[in-house]
Amino acid sequence: MGIRLDAIQRAAQMLRGRILRTPLVYSPTFSRLFDAEVYLKLENLQKTGSFKIRGATYKILLRRENLGPQGVVAASAGNHAQGVALAARHAGVPALIVMPEWASLTKQEATRSYGGRVLLHGRTLAESLEKAKEFCEQGYTFIHPYDDPDIIAGQGTIGLEILEDCPDAHAILVPIGGGGLIAGMASAVKAVRPATEIIGVQAEVCPSAWQALREGRVLRVEGSQSIADGITVKELGHEPFETIRNSVSRVVLVDEEHIAEAILLLLERKKVLAEGAGAVPLGALLMGRFQWPSGAKIVLVVSGGNVDSPLLGRILTKGLVKGGRMARLTVELPDVPGALAGLLAVIASEGANVLHIAHNRHVPHLPIHVTLVTLELETRGFAHAESLLSAVRSAGYTLVSSSPTKGNHFPAALVAKP
Repeated sequence: MGIRLDAIQRAAQMLRGRILRTPLVYSPTFSRLFDAEVYLKLENLQKTGSFKIRGATYKILLRRENLGPQGVVAASAGNHAQGVALAARHAGVPALIVMPEWASLTKQEATRSYGGRVLLHGRTLAESLEKAKEFCEQGYTFIHPYDDPDIIAGQGTIGLEILEDCPDAHAILVPIGGGGLIAGMASAVKAVRPATEIIGVQAEVCPSAWQALREGRVLRVEGSQSIADGITVKELGHEPFETIRNSVSRVVLVDEEHIAEAILLLLERKKVLAEGAGAVPLGALLMGRFQWPSGAKIVLVVSGGNVDSPLLGRILTKGLVKGGRMARLTVELPDVPGALAGLLAVIASEGANVLHIAHNRHVPHLPIHVTLVTLELETRGFAHAESLLSAVRSAGYTLVSSSPTKGNHFPAALVAKP
């Protein structure tokens, strides 16, 4: 049955002035691209850079009189950690955050800067979670990241804000990890405007909600690493599951290439820095499987913007490749002076920029006087990349491999319906 509307409205009242009311921004570029009115709900601009501060703040404020004498404890490798730390500091409550040993230094320092005490424990998040729960015996109150009605109600305030700014929204696309965000938003939106469609989006490599809807029950999936690490939750929350099953129309899966492409597009077209989890709604649109009336108002929830700088560089490179703006080709060349210069002249004539060159003379099957040269090139899109490859072939060079190709652009989306 979901969270009651009055609980979400009470959360909104308690959060007023304590968190940011994030903007809902219209995107002319994405609207033209998808023949719709596309809006972005920018939770990446929220305090701590994520929506997580909403649920954590509401939970701690609501239960402040009944919290353990030692304060609160949580387990997280990222956004939930920072949300709980800052919410606890604002409430004057100590916070202990258990993070897995591999948690990034950036996330650790951010959590400490918000007032949390960080304990590194466990090789997996599950081990960190078990350790955090042990502290409940020592006088701490455990703050669950998503499987908690108070947390869900706090996250649901995003849905109320969206309908205040866009009361006739046709559909809202929401990232799903453990399910707290979409359960709260679906409860709020369906209570106020039942006609608005709520669509969940997950990373294809960790489809816990998608699989739960197919099987009709919560189950653990064997997920793998994703650019959208904030939503790679292997088991959907039991509390959110019933709401998702009853109020979410469908869940779609997005592959890594489209997530990377979405991050790049958000940064270039809207100057919005989104983490992978926050970019999956746009990634779902890029997969091209939705059919709405022309001009329908579509809202994408950009749930967060916390991404480590080294990872961001790799993601942007992946997005450039996906968009046909970086090409890699491996060519057989005679191992003689001037051979590389000839190849580079062909590339220059096509207007491509060389980013990196690597020689490999140690391939067993190659003749002794032949070398493999791999080049990474900056191109202007798929048409330019194809023209470049054609010019290289026409000049008589043997292409061993090349990327990108058009064959895997805009693959079919995977869809699960309750």
